[in-house]
Amino acid sequence: MGYTRRQFIASAFEEIGMADYVFDLQPEQLQGAARRLDSMLLDWNARGIRLGPNISATVDVADLDTDMGLPDTANEAVICNLAMKIAPSYGKQVQAGTIMSAKNALNTLYAIAAAPPRMRLPATMPQGAGNKPWAWGYGPFIVPEAAPIDAGNEGELEF
Repeated sequence: MGYTRRQFIASAFEEIGMADYVFDLQPEQLQGAARRLDSMLLDWNARGIRLGPNISATVDVADLDTDMGLPDTANEAVICNLAMKIAPSYGKQVQAGTIMSAKNALNTLYAIAAAPPRMRLPATMPQGAGNKPWAWGYGPFIVPEAAPIDAGNEGELEF
């Protein structure tokens, strides 16, 4: 089971020195942090880091106790980067260790998301000397595969 919004937000507040066992966070503060969390995940989605998050349906009220559905590899990046987002709102200084953890974890997510796109060979590429066209009934060029069904920005459908 993954983290909920409330757990991500509580961990981010701990990173900036406002742990929930010392400071009582008000519902407005939690909702504001949830909006920052959703906007950060949407920004990452636009940058190519598609984590498949459970983004709030409404802007005003986010359900804090539902599972976000994020992979475990994203937890450190979400917590530290959210802490960096909310710290200025509370007049807190982010520690150097948090900044380095946020940068390293985000770079890890970029590395995971940076899989090169698969390409089909063009029909103008020769098959090579070992492929004789009279043996198989084809010409001297590669026969292209049928184009797979495209699912938009998410890539091809896999069966």
